[in-house]
Amino acid sequence: MPTDGKRAEIAELCSMSTERITIAGAGLVGSLLSTMLAKRGYDVTLFERRGDMRAANMSAGRSINLAMSDRGLRALEVAGLADDIRAIAIPMAGRIMHDVDGTLTYQPYGKEGQAINSVSRGELNKKLMTLAEESGVRIHFNMKCIDADLAQKTAMFEQTSTGERVVSKADVLFGADGAFSAIRGRMQTTDRYNYSQNYLPHDYKELHIPPTAEGGFRLDPHALHIWPRHSYMIIALPNIDGSFTVTLFLAHEGNGAGDASFAALQSRDDVQRFFETQFADLLPHLPTLHEDWQANPASSLVTVRANPWVANDTVALIGDAAHAIVPFYGQGMNCGFEDCRVLMDCLDVATGDWKGALELYQAHRVPDGHAIADLALMNFVEMRDKVADARFLRQKKIEAFLYERYPTKFVPLYTMVTFRDDIPYSEALRIGAEQDVLMQELMADPLIYDTWTSSEAVEKLDQIMGARATMSVRPVSPQR
Repeated sequence: MPTDGKRAEIAELCSMSTERITIAGAGLVGSLLSTMLAKRGYDVTLFERRGDMRAANMSAGRSINLAMSDRGLRALEVAGLADDIRAIAIPMAGRIMHDVDGTLTYQPYGKEGQAINSVSRGELNKKLMTLAEESGVRIHFNMKCIDADLAQKTAMFEQTSTGERVVSKADVLFGADGAFSAIRGRMQTTDRYNYSQNYLPHDYKELHIPPTAEGGFRLDPHALHIWPRHSYMIIALPNIDGSFTVTLFLAHEGNGAGDASFAALQSRDDVQRFFETQFADLLPHLPTLHEDWQANPASSLVTVRANPWVANDTVALIGDAAHAIVPFYGQGMNCGFEDCRVLMDCLDVATGDWKGALELYQAHRVPDGHAIADLALMNFVEMRDKVADARFLRQKKIEAFLYERYPTKFVPLYTMVTFRDDIPYSEALRIGAEQDVLMQELMADPLIYDTWTSSEAVEKLDQIMGARATMSVRPVSPQR
C-alpha cells in the first residue's frame, strides 16, 4: 500500500501540465520511449501494472526470447543504449533446421557479418527500466491503466493490491500498454474506429535447455534452431548463461483424431511419446521437459490491427498497443523500437509541435504496422513448412546470388525486413511480392535452377536483371 508520502508524490506528478508526458506501460517499448523523451528534456512518468521485475522476488513474466535485428539496434543507438543491450545479447548468423531423423541443415540469414541477436525479454526489460530511471524517468509499479479521457489527456490507474485510483493528466498521453491496451480500448469507442483481433489456431509453450555441467552450450549458440514439422514447430534461442529458451508452437486443438495439439497431449506419456517421435534429437537436452510442461501454460498468439493510432492530436498508441503481431519474423520488438525512432524523427521535422509530429508518425507507421503483421503470418508458414524443403532452399541460394550480383535491383525479403532499416515494412512487403513473381519465373528455367552460377546462366540473368529498374522506396520516416 502506498505511503502518504508516495501518494503525495503521485498526486503532485499528476497535477503537472507543462511538457509532461504520461506513458501507460513500462514494457520494452514504453521504457525505451520514456528514455528517448526524457533525454529531450520532457518530464516523463511511466505507469506499469506489474511489480518491479528487478526485485529479487519478482518474476520477469514471459521469457520467450527475442531476436533483435538492425531496426531495433538503430533505435537503441539513437537513444544511446545500443552498447548496453549488446552486452546481454548473443549474435545468431543463421538458422539450423533439425529434421525428424536428426539431419541438420544450416541457412545463413544474410551476408557474412550479418546476424540477429538473441536476447532475453525479461533481462532486456529490466535493463531498459534501469536506463530509463537513470535518464530521469519516474516509474510507478503495480498501477494498472483502467480508463482514459481522450479529450482531457488523462489516464486512470488502479493500484493492483489496494484498488486505490489515481488520475494522471499530461500534455501528451501514450498507450504502450500492450495488445489489450486500455488506452486503445477507449479509442475503440470513438466514431469510425477500425480494429481487428485475430488469433492463430496455434498456442505456444515455453520449455528449457539447461547449460552443460561445465556451463557450456548444448547446441550451437550462434544459430536459431528450428525443428519444422509442417503444422507445428519448435524453436530454440541461446541465452548468455549457456541455456536455451525453447518454444513449441502447436495447434490449440486438432481438426480430427490423431492430430497433434495441446488438447491431445493430456498425460505425461502423451508428451513423452510426442517428443520421442517428433523431436528425438532434442529430447536428451530437455531434462525438465515434464516439469516445464506442467509449470508453463500454453499461451495464445494474436494479431491486432488498429487505425487511427492518434486521438485528439495528443493521445497516441505505440508498440503492441498499435500493432500486436505473432513472433515469427522476430520483429515485434524491433517494430516497436522503430516506432520510437520514427516518432523522434517526426518531432524533429515538426520542430517539437506534438500535433504535427503525431500526424506524421501516424501517416508513416500505420501502413508499416499492418505490413509487418502480414509478413509475420507469412513467415510462420515458411518456418514450419518450407525451411526444410529442397526447392525452397535452392530458391534462397539463387536469391543470395542475385543480391550479391545485382544489389541495387534485388534484395531478399528477409534481408529487407531484418537488415535494412532504411526500407519500410510496407515497401518490403510490396517489393517482396514483386520479386517472388520474378523468382518463380527464374526457377522455371532449368538452366538457372540447376546451374545459376554458370557463365550461360549468368549471361541470361544479366539480360533479365538489366531490364529491371533500380529499387526505389519511400523513406522509413519523414525527411528532416
